Amino acid sequence: MIEPADFSSFRTLSARLGQDPLRVQGPGGNTSIKQDGVMWIKASGTELADAERADIFVAVDRDAARAEADGDGDGSCKATVLDPENTLRPSIETTFHAALDWTIVAHTHSIAVLTHAVSPRGRDVARRKLSGLPVAFVPYAKPGLPLTRQILERITPETQVIVLENHGLICCGASVAEVAALMDEVEDRLTMPVLRGGGGGPDAPAPDGFVWAAESWLAKDPAAAALARAGSYYPDHVVFLGPALPQADHDGAPPAILVTGTGVALRDGATPSQKAMLRCLSDLLSRLPEDWTPEPIGADAEAELLNWDAEKYRQALAGRS
Repeated sequence: MIEPADFSSFRTLSARLGQDPLRVQGPGGNTSIKQDGVMWIKASGTELADAERADIFVAVDRDAARAEADGDGDGSCKATVLDPENTLRPSIETTFHAALDWTIVAHTHSIAVLTHAVSPRGRDVARRKLSGLPVAFVPYAKPGLPLTRQILERITPETQVIVLENHGLICCGASVAEVAALMDEVEDRLTMPVLRGGGGGPDAPAPDGFVWAAESWLAKDPAAAALARAGSYYPDHVVFLGPALPQADHDGAPPAILVTGTGVALRDGATPSQKAMLRCLSDLLSRLPEDWTPEPIGADAEAELLNWDAEKYRQALAGRS
């Protein structure tokens, strides 16, 4: 199987995105490149940050994956993998990569985009800031086939920027350079300043089995603490930290606990992915304007993610790192 001519620059872009926590956190996000009916896409549970130092991409039959986007299959695209010796699964979002008729597709969980995309006011502001770009806005949907269907209902052949409500960003283009420039343009237009946060950790000892997290400011800021308790604002928070941030330990063994007024306690042995998602929440809430009210994805959406085999698989792989 011949790799695309610009596979090296594609890997470089993927790694650059994955190594920037303001764009991708842990195993989040995914990229793809198409050539001659083959699509290489990031494998589920791997990290874009490793794109230049590990084989994180899976080659799939693009037409077969696109057929799954149209309902011919379960949407997992496991049957579309071309190498029978490959034991990795393609990304849970392979269907929208296959359905988008662009050579390069890059999806991130950009903090700049999320800050706007979690609230109605923020989305209105984002529409103004992105005016002039070939952009579409897509309502929240469960990753995988439901999200792919929402995307396909709202794009045109010219769409190259897709803002996903309570989820992130997709940029598409004919070349790696075009997509890199487009993503940088969106980031520049939507970047928000840090408005709050910082400070040291609590003086009191952490609960048994926990340490105080660097993001402990979340528990000391009343507005941020209320938002952190109120719900989950994007899928990967649910997958790696559970719903919202609980205020006490429980038999579900939450990775992080919000001790209101004191700090955020991080469980001993928390994975890098769990730590990355706690930072993601901190980065988001530290930039959210006071008059932008974020809307959680809701209990039903959380339950869908928690009981989904594909996300359990991704969480298990991420927990090995």
